[in-house]
Amino acid sequence: MTPQGSVALITGASSGIGAETAHALASDGADVALAARRRAQLETVAEAIESSTDAETLVVPTDVREEGSVEAMVETTVDHFGRLDVLVNNAGLGVGGEVDELSTADYRLMMETNVDGYFFATRAAIPHLRETDGNLVFVGSFAGQYPRPANPVYAATKWWTRGFAHSVEAQVGSEGVGVSVVNPTEVRTEFASESGASFEDRFDPGEVTEPEEVAEAIAFAASQERSTVHEIDLYRRDKFDGW
Repeated sequence: MTPQGSVALITGASSGIGAETAHALASDGADVALAARRRAQLETVAEAIESSTDAETLVVPTDVREEGSVEAMVETTVDHFGRLDVLVNNAGLGVGGEVDELSTADYRLMMETNVDGYFFATRAAIPHLRETDGNLVFVGSFAGQYPRPANPVYAATKWWTRGFAHSVEAQVGSEGVGVSVVNPTEVRTEFASESGASFEDRFDPGEVTEPEEVAEAIAFAASQERSTVHEIDLYRRDKFDGW
């Protein structure tokens, strides 16, 4: 359980895994800063958290593709709460598909969101996490562990996520910062598949992993005070059927 009075910052918190993670951490006793581009949705999540927990929330509209926006996100959080104990790097997307049909605009959108966004947030948060012996949690993917022929560029961003996260873990672990990666398979959220349909629309409840399950794994990683949860693989049970 995240220590009472700790402060967590979650990117991509307006829906899906991010929103459920904010609920989970708040239920565990943390105050939470919610970051995403959609202010209205963030405010809805914040209201729901404050109505069901004792947590204080902070809405921080942020575009993780923009360096200055991310730096302001972290500084606003620390200025408001006085500390930062947990950063959850969750904001991400998957667009396009086959390499020879992927537009440069879609390629750059994925790289700027899934790679640059994680880098900017991590760089800004590390000095504060050193001060609190905090935890840095990355939302990775099954696609960052195995080939994903349907969308190689998305997969590459998630391979980068794992490589970056574990290398940061090696760099800052001796300074008291825990670094974890959580790798789900398909999660029933707004995340779109290569067909353009969201996983929420494509799968029935219970057919694949629910965002609440991923949030529980993130909350467990974020609760560590001395050890580090190196990596959690959270796969739907039939993922390897016919592998």
